[in-house]
Amino acid sequence: MFKKVFIVFILSAYTGFCSAQQVRPAKSSEIYRELKTLKNLPKVLYLAAHPDDENTGLLSWLVNDRNVETGYLSLTRGDGGQNLLGTEQGAALGLIRTHELLEARKLDGAQQFFTRAIDFGFSKNTTDTFKQWDENSIIADVVWVIRKFRPDVIICRFPPTAAAGHGQHAASAVVAEKAFKLAGDKAAFPNQLKYVNAWQPKRVLWNTFRFGSVNTTAENQLKITVGQYDAQLGMGYGELAGLSRSLHKSQGAGTQSVAGIKTEYFSHVDGEPAKTSLFDGISKTWTKEGSPDIDQALDKIISTFNFNHPDLSLPALLVLRKKVMALKDSDLKKDKIKSLDHIILSCAGFMGEVVTNRAEAVAGDQYNFRLNMISRAESPVVLEHIKWLTQSEKFNRKLAKDSLITIQQDIQIPADAALTEPYWLAKPPANAATFSVPNDTLVGLPETDSPLNVLLTLKIGSENFQVKLPLSFKKLDPVRGDVVEPLRIVPALEVKFTQPLYLVKENEDLRVSLNFKVNSDKPLSNGRVNLMYNGERLGGGDLQSVNGKYFTVDYIIPKTKLASIQSDHLQLEANFLADGIAYDKKQVLIQYPHLPSLQYFALASVTVMKGDIQTNVKKVGYIEGAGDFIPEFLRIAGIQVDILKDEDFYGNVNESGNGTQNKLSQYDAIVLGVRANNTEKKLGGWMPFLWSYVKGGGNLVMQYNTNQDTTVDQLGIYNLHIANKRVTEENAEVTFLNPNHKLLNFPNKITQNDFNGWVQERGAYFPDQWDAAYEPLFEMHDTGEEPLKGSTLYAKYGKGNFIYTPLAFFRQLPAGNAGAARLFLNFLSAQKN
Repeated sequence: MFKKVFIVFILSAYTGFCSAQQVRPAKSSEIYRELKTLKNLPKVLYLAAHPDDENTGLLSWLVNDRNVETGYLSLTRGDGGQNLLGTEQGAALGLIRTHELLEARKLDGAQQFFTRAIDFGFSKNTTDTFKQWDENSIIADVVWVIRKFRPDVIICRFPPTAAAGHGQHAASAVVAEKAFKLAGDKAAFPNQLKYVNAWQPKRVLWNTFRFGSVNTTAENQLKITVGQYDAQLGMGYGELAGLSRSLHKSQGAGTQSVAGIKTEYFSHVDGEPAKTSLFDGISKTWTKEGSPDIDQALDKIISTFNFNHPDLSLPALLVLRKKVMALKDSDLKKDKIKSLDHIILSCAGFMGEVVTNRAEAVAGDQYNFRLNMISRAESPVVLEHIKWLTQSEKFNRKLAKDSLITIQQDIQIPADAALTEPYWLAKPPANAATFSVPNDTLVGLPETDSPLNVLLTLKIGSENFQVKLPLSFKKLDPVRGDVVEPLRIVPALEVKFTQPLYLVKENEDLRVSLNFKVNSDKPLSNGRVNLMYNGERLGGGDLQSVNGKYFTVDYIIPKTKLASIQSDHLQLEANFLADGIAYDKKQVLIQYPHLPSLQYFALASVTVMKGDIQTNVKKVGYIEGAGDFIPEFLRIAGIQVDILKDEDFYGNVNESGNGTQNKLSQYDAIVLGVRANNTEKKLGGWMPFLWSYVKGGGNLVMQYNTNQDTTVDQLGIYNLHIANKRVTEENAEVTFLNPNHKLLNFPNKITQNDFNGWVQERGAYFPDQWDAAYEPLFEMHDTGEEPLKGSTLYAKYGKGNFIYTPLAFFRQLPAGNAGAARLFLNFLSAQKN
């Protein structure tokens, strides 16, 4: 069923579907571009699978040179990738990449859309992809975006073939072509037609490419020159594209800003072929739509636009607004009025914000806010009315030019205000590859606008404008200056385990600690803490004192309770029950300098790994790579972990010339984090010390690396060649090549059961060639493919051991997979055997 959510689109800062915390005037050059875009009616939708798949150079050119309204539809939010910034994976990483895309769109000017598809990791073909994704559901989402955005041209980044290089890439082309055929068919997904009209684009094209050794371009394809210099931007579109793409920081996607023109190539997929331009046969102008007076009015406004005094265009813009409001095409009118109203407010130089000094608020509590407003137009803007959420107040106040007005107001947050979190994370996923969306009409949106807004009614000339100002938090940061972010609604009390994972051996009590955070200014009643597993209470106790902002309480779950659970992996949940209300949420707060603060909530739960998990190491040195959880896991397992730095390799020398030797020999094992060769630029200088450490009796465990942007050419202690070989089926059969090998027997006996329950994949970037000194431990492969033996290579060197393992431990250990933990601890214990 297609369910509707009512969203009132009242004017806020015009960034497509991106919400903004302030209404601010655009720069004159941006207003000028918006005016030219208002004159051009065609639209383009670019479509691919993931964040960073989009051709930012083409988007920048379409928006800024052709002045065509352009959107990028990413089927996923990039949830299955890796994070070069921190330890976030899965949904948290998808949230980061969603906002990196939004930051990129702010630069190149395009809009952003998504479907409900979850990035479940690398897949090798569309057959594999559609085993995970429900093809019809994804097609329906794409049809919805097409019908809502109404593009005339759809451009795919990838083909539906193996040349796409990724099953999800190819799948994006498959669903694009099918959605293209169905979007104009009223019999297809008829429930959507309650809210949008059927829409048939003119054509769908494939933007062919040269990626490495793969060249899909041809001289008989449609060719377009892009990358031209734009004096208003002060750079070419290729340079702008580099800045935009470089905002995908969690992927390490920093891209050169390349000046100069280049050629883009396009292959016909469906619809009417294009021979000379993307817009062949698309003669959509205001005149063609029956409104030549709008064309003429826009021509005059554009030709007389004063970059130093944009407010001089206000009288003509207000007349133009009446003409647009008279349009009979309701879809076109709604679309263009939104753009035109933003232009008018920008020309008036209007800024508005509603801010408080607290980042978080609780439903039902009251806070003081400041409404700040200013207009820079000679002709006065009149404040007629303010609605403070539930209270209304009439005004008839002229905003004097360039004079800031501040109004203080106490606002009570509605008792039923929802927690602040992304709409696609508010409910558990429908399945491992599809988000649950509360209302189907939210599909496509990168995020929803804040539901808590102060509504202003402004009069400019004779026209009334409603302006929506979301409740926001504002602070002065000593480094960043003014920081304005969404006000985050949080529970009155949050519950969280003090660590993300617990290990408990057989016949031992489980000791856990809970952090409580009190957010409300109102006192909370005493209550009861419950520790639950599958609906059964395992422990907890009465909490007699609920005061203070933060406090921690320890609990014990008896071994007799744990013994009855026949699993080596369980999810323990916690809640605090008071006055009939169960507080069972923990906040996940993500903060990086290039993004706003991001928040969602999860159940207060923790993974418990139970059983015979042995380790024989006490002290490990760790070289950080891309963010992963393994150092924290090792500490939870009782191992001292030191993050290695320069002085650990070279030693320290004091002013007298006395110094210390490097301290590598003290470690039972040294581990290189995932992609350390891609992220740690000092690794080249450290490698000789690592080889010396191994030769003298050390144990070096190296996790997977790629061949992109490497620091060290030869990683292995003997030659090995890393290839893009991987096993994406997390349940792929594993063959033990030497079951008696010490790595499979000490201190944990490794069996086939230890490969049960893995998530997302077995591993990636397996070596495909290696020196005879290496011994492979396993053989595995995806269905229908040749066996791969490069998942773990072992070599003796001097008195020590070297292990190269691209198995995905960085995914398995956060997921609480006991078998993966036992195997990894065996690798660390190699020198103890």
